[in-house]
Amino acid sequence: MRLGKFVKALGATALVASLALVAVPAMADSSITITGSTTVLPIAQKAAEVYMKKNPGVRISVAGTGSGDGIKAVIDGTADIGDASRDMKKKEIALAKKKGVTPVKHVVALDCIVPVVNPVNPVKDLTIAQLKGIYTGKIKNWKEVGGNDKTIVVVSRDSSSGTFEVWNKKVLGKKVRVRPDAQLQASNGAVAQAVAGNKYGIGYVGIGYLNPKLKGLTVGGVMASPKTAMDMSYPIARQLYMFTGSSPKPETVKFLKFVKGAEGQKIAEEEGFVPVK
Repeated sequence: MRLGKFVKALGATALVASLALVAVPAMADSSITITGSTTVLPIAQKAAEVYMKKNPGVRISVAGTGSGDGIKAVIDGTADIGDASRDMKKKEIALAKKKGVTPVKHVVALDCIVPVVNPVNPVKDLTIAQLKGIYTGKIKNWKEVGGNDKTIVVVSRDSSSGTFEVWNKKVLGKKVRVRPDAQLQASNGAVAQAVAGNKYGIGYVGIGYLNPKLKGLTVGGVMASPKTAMDMSYPIARQLYMFTGSSPKPETVKFLKFVKGAEGQKIAEEEGFVPVK
């Protein structure tokens, strides 16, 4: 190769390399990684889908791995947004500060954790005390709570779940354990499927996961609804969150503004949850 051509080729290679270096940060800034709660998952997925259609240059990846994993991902810097169906624990906040991260929580919807049974089950209402008895193993037969003479099959979420954490806090008490024979499931969808397929099962899901194959129970005579979620009169009402670090990327800020705005809140409602406003 002649010297002139070599210099030109070298110059072209350097130009491509420099453009690549410029393009990587630009691409990174227009991508958002979301992981965490399976309760928040439907909201995050639909909001991401709509947002990307409105902003063709943006790429959003969404995964449902559990609230604990979502919060950890934000602390570790492996995700831009961590979805959670519970607030952060003191030890998680302390770990974040130790790593130089100041987590910021964004309330994106309201929810009710609803105890569910198979539609053929005649039971319609359970008190907190009865739910605690069932999940700790003190109540083992449906006849003890007004149902048929059949053994209760308990379905619960796994310990990495924010729904599990809130359920334990509001129903069982912090230091009380779920009965050892409970069937632990990794997602709201898995709980719904397990209860729908078992006439004598009981589980709990976020209000957005109710469907015709499940019967949602009232708790102490109070029905889960937008009204009882907003005024917190439903005994197992809660907020749903998206967490970020203290300095999120500009595109992440825009996406969260969309989720918390009128269009995003409409999406939350369409997915079966309760808008914040």
